[in-house]
Amino acid sequence: MINRNRFSSKGTGMRVSRRRILQTTSALTGVGLLASMPTRLLADTFDEMSDQWTSADIDWRAQEGSTIVLNAVQHPWTDAITPLVPLFTELTGINVDIQTQSETEYTAELPVKLGAGNPTPDVYMVWAIGQAITAGWLEPLDGFYGNSQLSDAAWWNDDDLFPSARSFQTWSDGVRYLMPITAESQILFINQPLLEDKGLAVPTTMEGLMDTAMALHSDDVAGIAMRAKSTGDSTWPAGGFIFTYGGAIIDLDGNVVINSPEAVSAMATYGGLLKNAGPVGISSYQWVECLNDFMAGAVAIGCDSSNFATDIANPDKSVAAGKTVYATLPQAGDMPIKPNMWHWNAGINSNSANKDAAWLFLMWAESLPTCLLSSAAGLATPRASAWASQAFQDRFGAQAADTALASLKAGDGDLFKATWFHPKGPQILDAFGIALNQIATGASDAKAAMDAAAAKIESDLAG
Repeated sequence: MINRNRFSSKGTGMRVSRRRILQTTSALTGVGLLASMPTRLLADTFDEMSDQWTSADIDWRAQEGSTIVLNAVQHPWTDAITPLVPLFTELTGINVDIQTQSETEYTAELPVKLGAGNPTPDVYMVWAIGQAITAGWLEPLDGFYGNSQLSDAAWWNDDDLFPSARSFQTWSDGVRYLMPITAESQILFINQPLLEDKGLAVPTTMEGLMDTAMALHSDDVAGIAMRAKSTGDSTWPAGGFIFTYGGAIIDLDGNVVINSPEAVSAMATYGGLLKNAGPVGISSYQWVECLNDFMAGAVAIGCDSSNFATDIANPDKSVAAGKTVYATLPQAGDMPIKPNMWHWNAGINSNSANKDAAWLFLMWAESLPTCLLSSAAGLATPRASAWASQAFQDRFGAQAADTALASLKAGDGDLFKATWFHPKGPQILDAFGIALNQIATGASDAKAAMDAAAAKIESDLAG
């Protein structure tokens, strides 16, 4: 199902001016993730912020009257950026039709739409990066960066983006196809009162994680919940386990190594945690179920995206608000931790008829002033300066932010990209997802499931 939001600038009558950006972001923090921002506050926000955008040497009105379609996943980025889009429309005169879907629906349907050469969406969140680039579904961005009418390098400040975010933009041909929109890493989040009731410390080893999950498991509360649905988009946390055990899915030379001893050991641990201390019905769990159960107090430990911290800290959504401790992924033996990491990216449809308007949206959405606003709502943006802002620290939580940054630094982007950027990444991850599900449910042991996944991947790559 597609959810639609359309924003128009007609009749708002806002005036361009500038005052105090920090006061604005602090005020926005208190309006419930900006979700119900009243018209007057929107006007005031534009007055506060407008010359943070208009100070750029960019012709923001160059595509006035255009309408672009944005396809997006139901995600913290979408939640944070959607209420801000009227500010973009006021700045540029460009209307934005936002269409959102669940991640499972999105990753199944968008490739069909793009593969058919559809001119919409104009802008979309990119999941299978290698597939999108090699299939020609993404417009190269270097020409836009070099267009003096549509881009201002000094104002944009590329150095403010995390290095890993910049690395995600560029494909092996040296061309930039992507705009990073988030920065997230794999972390533990643990219900602190439950931990303290048992007199337990935060686990720092994989053996300790198993012992802690088992000790916290009861008839009322599952010890741990992680993704286990048999789909490719369920594999992200399991990938971090494999990397931390010293393994890989596809190695840096392009070899299929998902059934290496290291990968098998990692998945035996991952599956063992869920079989022994996971919730009933784990076979259907995606990130949404893991997060919701943790926020409801039905799960003691989660292991997933650092972006969850915003929802966990929201007392209107979460009984775990103010009661959660965050930690990096535990160590496996004497190996360094390598939690998984990710930057969601957005790109321009190569068949779009509104490419310049789409580019202006990307410039605006990931500019520093917009990132300051979205980070005030708790979004982990790809800009270091936004992470350092007081509004973000207050909303996201200082301990969660420190943990996420430590995990980002420990992650191995090359190992991640070898699989997730692979031109046949969807097929690789689908086979991995099936194996993950079988291991987590006890339908197969780790060695047999990973051997089967390796054989399927080898066949798909040869085809």
